[in-house]
Amino acid sequence: MNTTMNTPTNSPAPARARIAVIGAGPGGLTCARVLQRHGIPVTVYDRDPDENSRNQGGSLDLHDDNGQIALREAGLLEEFFALARFEGQEMRRLDPAGSVLDHHMPDTDETARPEIDRGQLRGLLLRSLDGGTVQWGRALDSVSGPAGGARTLRFTDGTAVEADLVIGADGAFSRVRPALSPATPHYTGVSFLEARFDAVESAHPELAELVGGGSAHAADGDRGLFAQRNSGGHLRVYIMRRVPLDWIAAAGLRPADTEGIRAQLLREYAAWSPRVLRMITENDGPYVDRPILALPVPHTWESSPGVTLLGDAAHLMPPLGVGVNLAMLDAAELALSLVRSATVDDAVRGYEKTMLPRSAEVARTLEGGAEFLLAAAGPDDDGPVRDRA
Repeated sequence: MNTTMNTPTNSPAPARARIAVIGAGPGGLTCARVLQRHGIPVTVYDRDPDENSRNQGGSLDLHDDNGQIALREAGLLEEFFALARFEGQEMRRLDPAGSVLDHHMPDTDETARPEIDRGQLRGLLLRSLDGGTVQWGRALDSVSGPAGGARTLRFTDGTAVEADLVIGADGAFSRVRPALSPATPHYTGVSFLEARFDAVESAHPELAELVGGGSAHAADGDRGLFAQRNSGGHLRVYIMRRVPLDWIAAAGLRPADTEGIRAQLLREYAAWSPRVLRMITENDGPYVDRPILALPVPHTWESSPGVTLLGDAAHLMPPLGVGVNLAMLDAAELALSLVRSATVDDAVRGYEKTMLPRSAEVARTLEGGAEFLLAAAGPDDDGPVRDRA
């Protein structure tokens, strides 16, 4: 770990600095957008070949006390509201028989946590940036260079660039994190298996009726199901279980063996009602294994000139409603700290002074929280918060 907090530096003013953001997810793009709004140049590097090279995942609910604050600083809140699905705030809590235990139907003017597809949010942020801000197909290999001087970014294509500030917004397996911390994600013991449903109203009408306009969650103490409406008539279901990390191979299966995995799941969920089991039996296409990982709690580091982290790179937690929202809040606060500070190093220290205690507090609250998603519900229990980051 770099421990250079007291190392003298010739840190540049942010407006004259070479600022590199690694990762073109919502956090990295929010940081770039806020910086550009204030006239500070920035370049974003992303490993994807282009913005459409892969599916961006499911729906996100952006909260009015963090994610929406970041969008306001980015000047994009009204555009977000124009895209958001306010009906997606509906939440149902079911038992394994399919009976509704709790039902939240949002008011017509409720704006606390509207939903948006992750791809739509990314597109909104990308369109807001100056042309050429994002350099696609640039997968970072390592960050090197002396503390207190320019950092060298080496990419897997053999190229390299120098930067005065490297912002790691590159997720769970961040290539920037090792410049600050030796921490690596660990498996929480809970895995999500994602199932996709298309044209849900016409092709899966019983499932559409069961889930409603937003999301639905059911659990029995050992396993659970979480269904989530997306735009365009799509639905995603997360099949949540406490299993070994290598459970597919241990069962003698392969990830592409959809029928074999389905048979395994039906044995595990044998006591559940056929009505609810549509979430397992009717999916379109293969399942996608998504083990839940987390960083140690608390994850912190000593401030090091020229490098910092935001979002999952800084504080990977179980998917309990904080991931993207905290990443975007981190991003906006870091950008504003750069706007308001005399030097890059002053800005980074000011940002980390706020971000690290906040993320540590939230991480302690959510530690072991993946187990909460499997807990059997009582009629007065709150359902899981959304935002699969």
